[in-house]
Amino acid sequence: MKPQTIAVQNLVLADHIRPGETLCWGQAAAEPLTLTETLMRQRQELGGVKAFVGISWSETTDPAHADAIQFMSYCGTGRNRLLHRTGQLDILPIHYSQFETSLAGRVDVLFLQLAPGRTPGTFSFGLACEYLWPLIRSARLVIAEVNDQVPPTPASVEVRPGDIDIIVPTSRPVPAPADAPATDIHRAIASYIAEIVPDGACLQIGLGTLPAAILESLDGHRQLGVHTGLFVDGLARLIESGVIDNSQKPFDKGVSVAGLIAGTEVTHRMCRDTELVRLAPATYTHSLPVLAQIDRFTSINSALEVDLTGQANAERAGQSYIGAVGGGTDFSRGAAAAHDGLPIIALPSARKARDGSLISSIVASLKGPVSIARADAGILVTEYGMADLRGLTLEERKKQMIRITHPDLRDAIAKQAE
Repeated sequence: MKPQTIAVQNLVLADHIRPGETLCWGQAAAEPLTLTETLMRQRQELGGVKAFVGISWSETTDPAHADAIQFMSYCGTGRNRLLHRTGQLDILPIHYSQFETSLAGRVDVLFLQLAPGRTPGTFSFGLACEYLWPLIRSARLVIAEVNDQVPPTPASVEVRPGDIDIIVPTSRPVPAPADAPATDIHRAIASYIAEIVPDGACLQIGLGTLPAAILESLDGHRQLGVHTGLFVDGLARLIESGVIDNSQKPFDKGVSVAGLIAGTEVTHRMCRDTELVRLAPATYTHSLPVLAQIDRFTSINSALEVDLTGQANAERAGQSYIGAVGGGTDFSRGAAAAHDGLPIIALPSARKARDGSLISSIVASLKGPVSIARADAGILVTEYGMADLRGLTLEERKKQMIRITHPDLRDAIAKQAE
């Protein structure tokens, strides 16, 4: 069936969305802002709905909108922190690889941001495929904002006109992630990681200042590959410089595979003009059987705190939910299962409190939830070194972790551990 085309000024969501239904849309740069902004303006006419949101960079996830929308997310990232701080965000604490089965039976209405396809009459996922792909098949209603400023990134799966119920044509710039300069601490952590990442490794990495610094430290490497949940500018620059060529992977040779794209024009140009980046569903990017087949698969993630046994909290700082379970365990297990794989968690050894005192990121006992279990612990890296916990007993782990704790806090942490 051919989709209906409606101009945004004529879109009345109450004509299409039923009271009590659950909506979902793409996250970060893939949020269909024209549709979500229309939803927020018209929310009072919908009779009460729910929304599953991912990383939010826009003002649509505002506590003021919770008067008519119940928000749920897997993360407290971006502006979701405001929702959680005011008690307006419910958390779905599951692994990324489980999104398809968890969301498919929950989401009634799917909002998409698509790009016009490279071939006339077709569509591209543009900036995100990940958990959106299964929802195209299971949602009752699919409304697509087709934005001609979104790059038509190739994907392993295809959006067909018959998959869409309503098309809303738009033309607006794509949001880019905030840029924060790296510190000496970030660069020190990055240098340790660069030492152990071998040529020919296949990378998975996240978003933020520390991941950006790590990618910069890999300029001297060769024949790297990419199989990741998130594709960022640092990866695009390594492709342009020849560091990443994806030649050593057992499949997807010559292609960087990702579920979500968050970058600036350097990345968008690569997605628009080449076949070097390909989007894929989370069931592929985060699949343990897939990851286990990739030799030297190197997973690089972060955490808010880790304890002396290797357990990691990547979700909560104090009373604030600012992270996620996410794909940390999926990728750590994939790297552990891969031949010569490297499951890495990187974080500064301490952070400064408001009064200027140091708070250790390595603790005797976690203050938040266990996002990655100690059985999945691999290599922990701070600016003071690396602790490879694989195959170590609890007492052996304790000694290694104290060694990479901030020097001013080591004695206190060791005493607490006793």
